[in-house]
Amino acid sequence: MNGILYFSATGNSLQIAKAVQGRFGGKIIYIPKYQGNVSEFDRIFIVTPIYSYGMPVHVYDLLPRLDKSKEIIVLQNYGGMAAGADYLLYQYAKKQGLNIKSVYKLKMPENFTLTFTVPKFYLNKALKTSQKRINKILDMIENKKYILPKKQKTREQKYLTNKSNWHLIGRDFKANENCVKCQKCISVCPVGNISLVDGKIVFGDKCVACLGCYHRCPQKAIEYKGRKKKFRYINPNIDESEIGKDI
Repeated sequence: MNGILYFSATGNSLQIAKAVQGRFGGKIIYIPKYQGNVSEFDRIFIVTPIYSYGMPVHVYDLLPRLDKSKEIIVLQNYGGMAAGADYLLYQYAKKQGLNIKSVYKLKMPENFTLTFTVPKFYLNKALKTSQKRINKILDMIENKKYILPKKQKTREQKYLTNKSNWHLIGRDFKANENCVKCQKCISVCPVGNISLVDGKIVFGDKCVACLGCYHRCPQKAIEYKGRKKKFRYINPNIDESEIGKDI
């Protein structure tokens, strides 16, 4: 059976993971809840966003513990620039001795929108054509047209610096007067960084910059640095309640 391991905060990676499952079968696994080494699966798909020219913390921490004998296919998605993130992941995985068969990357809607708003036409275009891009990659996998990244310049130092500072982002979030204490932000946080203390939503210092709480708050009550931005993004091609679950 295929193991389809994914990380997703707003649904982009889950859309891809479900497409992989639909084409090749297998079990979809949410990486933050997975404690194994994939030895129970025959082939592994890793579906991940690109964060700051690299990997989310959970993907970075996952790779070293994976079974080195398993064939692994990686599908990365990005909203802005990939900037060599595929080669960075490949090199990191090879250092762990992993059997990386192929690394694909594809564009999906941007969701790191703390300081800007994605134009609606751009967002709609990316969504409208997303399944076509996904299917193209699935066709390549089915036909065994594997791709390994060519040697290229990466932004490894920038990525590592940003990753080491992501936990600080939590300091700049707060729940405003629109908060109804539904505690959804608490339930969707992959690292337990949010809690309800004395009737107030409190953000800790373990943030991994996924923005799941920010985008998925039903009341749009979570602010970043006091900005009362209305724009939020959840991938409409998936059931939002499935994000963060095994399927």
